[in-house]
Amino acid sequence: MSAAQEHRIVERRTVVLAVGAVGAAAALTACGGSDGSGGGSGGTGGTDPVEQPGSGGAGGAVLAKTADIPEGGGMVFAAQKVVVTQPRAGEFKAFSATCTHQGCAVKDVTDNVITCPCHNSTFDAATGSPTGGPATQPLPARQISVEGGAITLA
Repeated sequence: MSAAQEHRIVERRTVVLAVGAVGAAAALTACGGSDGSGGGSGGTGGTDPVEQPGSGGAGGAVLAKTADIPEGGGMVFAAQKVVVTQPRAGEFKAFSATCTHQGCAVKDVTDNVITCPCHNSTFDAATGSPTGGPATQPLPARQISVEGGAITLA
């Protein structure tokens, strides 16, 4: 094989690898779904969460005031990857904000339903159980503490 032929083979391999890497990056970006704003409709945004300086989402970080979480709704905290809901007056629940279908970030809590925008999976805001596919596994529960009108990660 000549040096010119070897060079063309190496160039083709480089192109194939580069195209594959771009495709993988695009697929991961499509399922990422998080813009970090915590926004959305149905009460998932509107008030910035109160955070202790340097908390970085660790246990004890104040996420929000109880008054900020609407009854039947909730808020998504993208940085902490947690969704906090209030399915009934005075009852607060927390779940992972990562959809169990393909890892997208959930975005919305309306009428006691947590919704993932990527493929429209829905979850019960009281239990985290899937109520509509394609997700078949529940959102894992997260531990929170509710004291003095503040909701913190436990």
